[in-house]
Amino acid sequence: MQNRAVFVMLAVLVLVGCGGRAAAPSADKSLILATTTSTQDSGLLDELLPAFTGATRWQVKTVAVGSGQAIELGRRGEADVLLVHSPAAEEKFVAEGATGRRRLVMHNDFVLVGPKADPASIRGVDPTEAMARIARSGVPFVSRGDDSGTNAREDQLWQAAGIRPAGQWYQETGQGMGATLRVADEHGGYTLSDRATWLSQPGSLVVLNQGDRRLLNVYHVIEMTTRAGDRVQADGAAAFADWILSAPAQQMIGEFGRAKLGQQLFVPDAGKPEPAG
Repeated sequence: MQNRAVFVMLAVLVLVGCGGRAAAPSADKSLILATTTSTQDSGLLDELLPAFTGATRWQVKTVAVGSGQAIELGRRGEADVLLVHSPAAEEKFVAEGATGRRRLVMHNDFVLVGPKADPASIRGVDPTEAMARIARSGVPFVSRGDDSGTNAREDQLWQAAGIRPAGQWYQETGQGMGATLRVADEHGGYTLSDRATWLSQPGSLVVLNQGDRRLLNVYHVIEMTTRAGDRVQADGAAAFADWILSAPAQQMIGEFGRAKLGQQLFVPDAGKPEPAG
């Protein structure tokens, strides 16, 4: 196992939101949250983490990566709790036996965005047909290419369309959602984004395809245990998971985005059945 301290240092560099707005926690109550770039780029963690620290005195060091990378950190015992949105990969990971509980937190949706002129004519068509039209048009499609939950859903749409994307029109950034949206905007191209990050990022891309059940985007919290590594803070993982599913946290999730953007960005789902996607 790689040295967990390295990842603690990395996490400190991308620490989200705890500074100065809550009572300083004790040094021995510190946990690592591995999560997706969408929860960071949308600004959601800036709202949630100070409240969690204030309520529990657990300090959170956040590593924001793709869901696949977050799961790998958990697998190596280098994260204590995961907040991710790649259900098939999550289920496979939990079946390995090193995790604790996996519970539903919230959902929103994916959207296909692109230039307002829509040169590939994808507006309002079936999402698999939209992918096929983009491929036929040769207009740039910018992929995250980072094993994230968004990248996994994109791959599912290409497979459903019977396409293996390749060529100059298909570009991979290997970066998070915010950076990928900026590249797509610069190149006048299309991309698949979670709605919250698209709304939170400036740019000229517009939503051209949305609302299909295949574009549902579901987030779960996964607690790690010492079966993944003896340095895992299982009590901290449980504290975070219990808190994010609590009524105050779920209310914050449901209200996030309303004041600044005029619309709800995430739907709280604690205690509900799994959304049908």
